[in-house]
Amino acid sequence: MSKVTSKDCIEKENNCGAHNYHPLPIVIARGEGVWVWDPEGNKYMDCLASYSALNQGYNHPKIVEAALEQIKTGVTLTSRAFYNTRLGDFLKLVCELTGHSRCLPMNTGAEAVETAIKMARKWGYEKKGIPEGQAEIIAFAGNFHGRTNMVISFSSDEDYRKNFGPFTPGFKIVEFGNFDSFKDAVTENTAAIIIEPIQAEGGIIIPPEGYLKQVSNYCSENKILFMADEIQTGLGRTGKMFACEHEDVVPDVFMLAKAISGGFMPVSIVTADDDVMDVFTPGIHGSTYGGNPLGAAVAIAALNVLVEEKLPERAAELGDYFADEIRKMNSPHVEEVRSRGLLIGVEVKKESGSARPFCEKLMDKGILAKETHDSVIRFAPPLIISKEEIDWALERIAEVLFSDV
Repeated sequence: MSKVTSKDCIEKENNCGAHNYHPLPIVIARGEGVWVWDPEGNKYMDCLASYSALNQGYNHPKIVEAALEQIKTGVTLTSRAFYNTRLGDFLKLVCELTGHSRCLPMNTGAEAVETAIKMARKWGYEKKGIPEGQAEIIAFAGNFHGRTNMVISFSSDEDYRKNFGPFTPGFKIVEFGNFDSFKDAVTENTAAIIIEPIQAEGGIIIPPEGYLKQVSNYCSENKILFMADEIQTGLGRTGKMFACEHEDVVPDVFMLAKAISGGFMPVSIVTADDDVMDVFTPGIHGSTYGGNPLGAAVAIAALNVLVEEKLPERAAELGDYFADEIRKMNSPHVEEVRSRGLLIGVEVKKESGSARPFCEKLMDKGILAKETHDSVIRFAPPLIISKEEIDWALERIAEVLFSDV
């Protein structure tokens, strides 16, 4: 059997796959902790963590063990036509972490978002009394909630929408971080808002202090569901278990995915209390793979790792250090460094061009990061990263940020 090479892997993907991604030219063949290796044995530090799905790092032994033990039972999928031995424990753990009383498991982040929107609309008609077909949901400019056709219906990015219409009606888009813009959009038909506490894909955009609390309070006063998309920002990434905690906001609805399975397989979940979740009755909504016992077993282990290893606290401490050290560099290419925990965005000055060449140079020095919204370098390593590993990265980041690109 011939040895796999990076060149072969890249050629096969480019020849046989849809060209809907523009990846850096590196092939990941093996991973351990915060490190990955290509087929040729070259070593890199992963500072993207698969868009925060790998908060627990690669190949975490506790998650590996949980997956293998469940696989050995011979039961990886039962569908929801039957009960299984793992789902109840998973749902109970998520309820304990979120403070909500009910969960609905799905597979992907986009599915969680679609589920939450269906739930909010049905709640609006049945619990708030909105006339049928008139429910409105408010979203925020710069958002990223997924790629399905309904979700891009409330995207403000025209690249995501071009030639995919007609779009699903019933959404309003307001300015993120501007309370008056939100308040002016509310009507008696507003059922819910859907918001990212920090817009990660949008460029690590952090709203003004107190904004989330202000919006949350207004929603409570006007019987509007506050639905938090914490698919990227949740589960320890920002230095709290959930980014909403930075403002003591408890959403009516959580959407969680990515790190909930530690990067092992697609698992997502929507949480709410009984008075919201009970609009779902048998046959109304579901998924063949949603709540499967393998996913549940993996997610239990992944969530326990976050708690037992105090990864949110680790992200708070090391994230501040990482971001502050980049700020101290005073690179001539850097406009601003925005951060919350280990979610760090380095905005490149317009005159320095796009962020992509910087990411390519970082790759050449053994650091994997990715540009977002053209001008921002995102650093979001696994939360298990050590200070020594951060120092290793900072030395190389400085070389790139002071180089000619």
